[in-house]
Amino acid sequence: MTTYKRLPVTFERGEGARLWDDQGRSYLDAISGIAVCGLGHAHPEIRDALCDQAGSLLHTSNIYGIANQNRLGDRLCTLAAMDRVFFANSGAEANEAAIKIARLYGNKKGIKNPAIIVMDQSFHGRTLATLSATGNRKVQAGFEPLVQGFVRVPYNDIEAINEITHNNNSVVAVLVEPIQGEGGVNIPDVDYLNKIREVCDKNEWLMMLDEIQTGMGRTGQLFSYQHNNILPDVMTLAKGLGNGMPIGACLARGAAAEVFAPGNHGSTFGGNPLACRVALTVLDVIESQQLTERAAQLGERMRAGFQSKLGEQQGVLSIRISGLMIGIELDRPCGELVTRALDQGMLINVTADKVIRLLPPLIISDAECDQIIDGVCTLIDSFL
Repeated sequence: MTTYKRLPVTFERGEGARLWDDQGRSYLDAISGIAVCGLGHAHPEIRDALCDQAGSLLHTSNIYGIANQNRLGDRLCTLAAMDRVFFANSGAEANEAAIKIARLYGNKKGIKNPAIIVMDQSFHGRTLATLSATGNRKVQAGFEPLVQGFVRVPYNDIEAINEITHNNNSVVAVLVEPIQGEGGVNIPDVDYLNKIREVCDKNEWLMMLDEIQTGMGRTGQLFSYQHNNILPDVMTLAKGLGNGMPIGACLARGAAAEVFAPGNHGSTFGGNPLACRVALTVLDVIESQQLTERAAQLGERMRAGFQSKLGEQQGVLSIRISGLMIGIELDRPCGELVTRALDQGMLINVTADKVIRLLPPLIISDAECDQIIDGVCTLIDSFL
């Protein structure tokens, strides 16, 4: 179906931070499949894990025990200080699980129509429920009636959330991205998540963090909330967790971890032996190669590079960086830069019309990092 407006290129192979198309041309990948391939392409340990697991067991069913799923669940819960995890196949499905947890949590408290606070400019997926939670009218248009039960407030505005505590008794949770990815790499105030945590504690709401784009080392911590020294009640993961193998996860702790009972939720493919084996290997590589720390270091390198070259550039409104999650906002729509970059042998992304978004793999070299800085700055100079 015509759901994608594809760029005029087809890739045949990749290695590390580089891709090669069907004409043999090389490209530097500064978007990682939109924050998916954090370990780059054709990583040898991922390849070996895939091949080995495919030779033993791909799928049984969640009506049986799955050893790799148990190992991955235990490991994620330990790393995130959570209690339980539900495995799905995508970020949207992980967020669906979080939404269902919040609603069931509210119903068990006697709230007839539980509501979830969500943010303007957010993105949580394209299923009907996650689409309804998303704060982007463009992706909602034409799919009405939307799912009810979401209360929208401006991002990075704690007073808007506080106001709701006085006039809405149906709220049971807050669903928020630590950094808005699709919304334009919007980085909130340093204490924003801490203040949301305080409001949720005071009102017995669930604090639910969508870490689908920010998780797995992307921002210089394994999970972005760890910059704030807090714990959410629910956290969702996907993208970088599988490095290209579809997998999603919804983690919960405390009361939120006890909401689901057998029959409340499920997935045919979620948490199968292959996906969980790959995710375990991803965690192994991130830890052994200290890629979380590496992302933080490279983020500062890129901040310094972009600031020196673009800090005084007229037409550049903002440079927003957290680890290897980078947004450069211009004063005009700049979608054409994606094709221009492609012509120059580099993959970038533009989101929110005016924000150049960069999500390079965590394994990128210093030289490749500098190449991205030089290439993007040259594009911006010629565009403005």
